[in-house]
Amino acid sequence: MADETSRDVLLEHTVETVVRAARVFSAVTAESIAQAGAGITLPQLRVLVLASTSSELNNNAVAEALDVHISNASRICERLVQAGLLRRRHAPSDRRQVQLDLTPEGTRLVSAVADHRRTIFSQTLSAMDDDGQTRLVAALEAFIDVTEVHVIGRVSYTP
Repeated sequence: MADETSRDVLLEHTVETVVRAARVFSAVTAESIAQAGAGITLPQLRVLVLASTSSELNNNAVAEALDVHISNASRICERLVQAGLLRRRHAPSDRRQVQLDLTPEGTRLVSAVADHRRTIFSQTLSAMDDDGQTRLVAALEAFIDVTEVHVIGRVSYTP
């Protein structure tokens, strides 16, 4: 019974630590978006990241990735098109299908956000000693592996 209680306490502490880390990651992402100066929302950034990693993105794929109704996905994409960050084009294989891809400005924005995040994390991690960095990488890799197997397949995910 004592082992079970200890495990419960450890799990509770671990969950709180991961939640705190998630807040840090979210804050860095929010700051990165603000630094890019485009006035976009996190869902809009998620669409832009999707467009940067997928050659066959459409409104249906956006709706699925964001776990929103197709009309909401269409509105988000329309705002990005109007902002000059995303463009629509006919799919080469089927002109009835519309694909979404980044404009050069959209590509610059995604790169700027990613570069800012890398800079912040590099500055933070450089304050840790090598052993701390090694332990962090091992723990995060284990966390990512378990999450990809047990969670990502069940929920909407955008890198």
